[in-house]
Amino acid sequence: MDTTTATAGGWLLGLFGGVLLLWCAAEVRLRHRVRRRGVAAVATVVADDDAHGQLDSAPLLSFSVPPSVGGPGACRIAGLVLTRPRGHTPLRRPDRFAPGAPVRICYDPERPSRVVLAAGEISRPAVADLLWSALGVACLAAGAGLLAVVGS
Repeated sequence: MDTTTATAGGWLLGLFGGVLLLWCAAEVRLRHRVRRRGVAAVATVVADDDAHGQLDSAPLLSFSVPPSVGGPGACRIAGLVLTRPRGHTPLRRPDRFAPGAPVRICYDPERPSRVVLAAGEISRPAVADLLWSALGVACLAAGAGLLAVVGS
């Protein structure tokens, strides 16, 4: 392999792996913070109207928020929030997320559209986080390996 190509590939793999690890850490931290400090609620799974939404593995959720929710300057009336939860990435949507099914969630009172599934609603959340982190570490290691080979 040409040294220029190997160097560029090493930097690209290393950069991708580093960014993926940072993204994984930020997502895990956000989900844990929302579960710990967020408001618990029950949402209803809503049927997706468009074809792209039906292919998304995360269900479309609808729930209402009380008037006191929202950041400074937010409208002080109760509202209906329609959003998808963060951190839900199976290949197929489970049958228990059929339209009309109730789902326990936690949402950020400052930004009600930031929603995570409650701890008992998703099975093996740590497995998906570990797989994405392992991919980041592998890309980072492969990039460092390429750069080490080029440097020697």
